[in-house]
Amino acid sequence: MSPKYVAALTVNSKSANYLQVEVLSQLHHPHLLLLLGACPEIGCLIYEYLENGSLEEFIFQRNGKPPLPWFDRFRIVFEVACGLAFLHNSKPEPVVHRDLKPGNILLDRNYVSKIGDVGLAKLVSDIVPDNITEYRDSMLAGTIHYMDPEYQRTGTVRPKSDLYAFGIIILQLLTARGPNGLTFMAENAITNGSFAGVLDASITDWPLAETEELAQIALKCTRLRCRDRPDLDTEVLPVLLKLVDVAAASMKVERSNAYAPNHYFCPILQEIMDNPYIAADGFTYEHRAIKAWLVKHNVSPVTNLRLQHSIVIPNHTLRSAIQEWRSRIDFQVP
Repeated sequence: MSPKYVAALTVNSKSANYLQVEVLSQLHHPHLLLLLGACPEIGCLIYEYLENGSLEEFIFQRNGKPPLPWFDRFRIVFEVACGLAFLHNSKPEPVVHRDLKPGNILLDRNYVSKIGDVGLAKLVSDIVPDNITEYRDSMLAGTIHYMDPEYQRTGTVRPKSDLYAFGIIILQLLTARGPNGLTFMAENAITNGSFAGVLDASITDWPLAETEELAQIALKCTRLRCRDRPDLDTEVLPVLLKLVDVAAASMKVERSNAYAPNHYFCPILQEIMDNPYIAADGFTYEHRAIKAWLVKHNVSPVTNLRLQHSIVIPNHTLRSAIQEWRSRIDFQVP
């Protein structure tokens, strides 16, 4: 296979469980980085190559990466959750990633996210129930600020161990900050009503209600005890699905607005018109906007010159053009 399409990760061959790698290489999901194989002789795992690098680069705008729009961040959160749910529901044994972090989430050429580094995951054959604390003498794996505190304390790994890291990643996507102390900062900001002040300032159009709802989910995922964290399938994913629908609708509007001709926009509302009407000044406005304007003004919203009359007439030609344009956009934008 061409090197253009693969990436290699060197691992410690003494500790790598290649039977486990063989099992993991059979896991195929749209949001899991494909593990193509392993080379025991040099301790190397072979993955598919994704052109846009890691999520970490975008969060901190490294290597010339631009900030991701908020709706892409919401979508990526949902995609990562879907990938995790697939791992946790794998048969015959669940798979726990153990080292989920922005550096292990990669983006393809279309900014679709995939969880990487699955070769360090653990197949869990004897899951300890969330309401039982069991101490095990095991070697910890993971990155300290993303590591489940209960796993650090007891050595017991569960599917909900990944939820802790997932919550930290959500907060990083919202704030563009490092993981250390992030939960405390976010929780205080929400409690004090200052959450908008800790959001990534490179994004100016955060939907505050939905963003805070996402942050609340993140904080639930980062609770100290596994038993207090929400269930990924029944509690987290339904909320994320609702939020990603909001994001998709906003993305569709933004993309359509970006390609709309200037005369499709109402001079008053600065939005694409649904019901365009021509006023006495010869300009076309959204009907509700110009009617509201004329209640209080007798001058043109565009020229500020006195209007000869307050009669407005429908612009059928422009309305048909806008409707035809919208139908093309609806077809092109998924």
